[in-house]
Amino acid sequence: MPPNILLITADDMGGDTPGCFGGPAGVTPTLDRLASEGMTFGRAHVAVAVCQPSRSAIMTGRWPHRNGAQGFEPIADGVPVLTEVLREAGYFCGILGKVDHLQPVERFGWDFTRGMRELGMGRSPAAYGEASAAFVAEAAGQGRPWFLMANAHDPHRPYSGSQAEQERFPAEARATYPAPSRVFGPEDDVGVPGFLPDLPAVRQEYGEYLSSSRRCDDVVAAVLGAVDAADTLVVFLSDNGIAVPFAKANCYLQSSRTPLIVRWPGATRPGTSEDTVFVSALDLFPTFCAAAGVPVPSGVDGQSLLPLLRGEPQDGRDAVHTVFHETAAKGRFEMRCRQDARFGYIWNAWSDGVREYRAENMLGLTWPAMVEAGGDRVGFYLHRAPEELYDLRADPHSLANLAADPAYGEDLAAARRELLAWLDTTGDPLLGTYRAFLAES
Repeated sequence: MPPNILLITADDMGGDTPGCFGGPAGVTPTLDRLASEGMTFGRAHVAVAVCQPSRSAIMTGRWPHRNGAQGFEPIADGVPVLTEVLREAGYFCGILGKVDHLQPVERFGWDFTRGMRELGMGRSPAAYGEASAAFVAEAAGQGRPWFLMANAHDPHRPYSGSQAEQERFPAEARATYPAPSRVFGPEDDVGVPGFLPDLPAVRQEYGEYLSSSRRCDDVVAAVLGAVDAADTLVVFLSDNGIAVPFAKANCYLQSSRTPLIVRWPGATRPGTSEDTVFVSALDLFPTFCAAAGVPVPSGVDGQSLLPLLRGEPQDGRDAVHTVFHETAAKGRFEMRCRQDARFGYIWNAWSDGVREYRAENMLGLTWPAMVEAGGDRVGFYLHRAPEELYDLRADPHSLANLAADPAYGEDLAAARRELLAWLDTTGDPLLGTYRAFLAES
């Protein structure tokens, strides 16, 4: 029988939050243990750094402009989804949490579902553990291999212990989930990510975020405790970066980098890491197909990770592309990005010097604190520039835009050529717009 497949996702967890990816100590003990038992990917990225489009890309293996779900829309008719393919191999398919973030729901044909409210607002480890055990028992009763997509709603806002949590969730809802197994506060002195200013309100919110991340880790522990590790391919990742400025709903390194962990007994060697090549969340679809022994449908943009999992070299992984189309509030801010080991290049098709960027990452404490503190970075975030170029070796937090620096003219030209070729190869609808932009530049 083919292996069982467990896909666990976090909601809005930054790629460097888990300890196994360099994050603060004590936040993710379960993920750190999972990493020690499997393989981590230090240069893994989601296709698009916002929830529903990111998940749609994972479950189709296609770029948003090729699967129909550029924003919070349904996947286009005729585009195969993962559960359709796995059912051909007899898989019993289930989903926990974020059910409505894969549309249309009926296309997925889930055999087993548990929604957010059935899982303590998507924040109850015990509820996830019980649901996972029930799912596994039902699959075993039918003698079928299974695919389970377990989606934690943490660390999505509202963060644990925040004022927003009190205001958004009524008391009866808050009573359905516990506090994290560890709460982070000012006494922990965890600092803030390097792409954010170190301000008191930012520190407070980052601590609340880490507390929610710990409860996500608690959910992972409960789900893993309900499955048999011996015959299960386990994959963990986040759908996008932290919901703060310069992260989620953008195309920066910290927007799309995801903490990808794979554990597959017999395939992955415990405690290994792949930190040199780039991989995409689009690669999970063909990887799961290969594991299940089913053909990969035509039109899939990702490529299987199996060679890398076995420690074999794989060509074509010297860079990664990411996109952004639309916010949850339907704001259209078209962005395209190419990143390699040295440079990150972003084209902001929407930036005209007048229009202001608005997205859900500006809710909470961090953005108001940045506005109050002032500085050029606030104005830049609102308006951007048509092009951004960052030397990620010298500037990993993308603080200094080099696109207008003559010293980097050749690097900018190379990034432009590479992005143009990618837009052409993938049939990006903004190919003509980009060509016109380059002609005028």
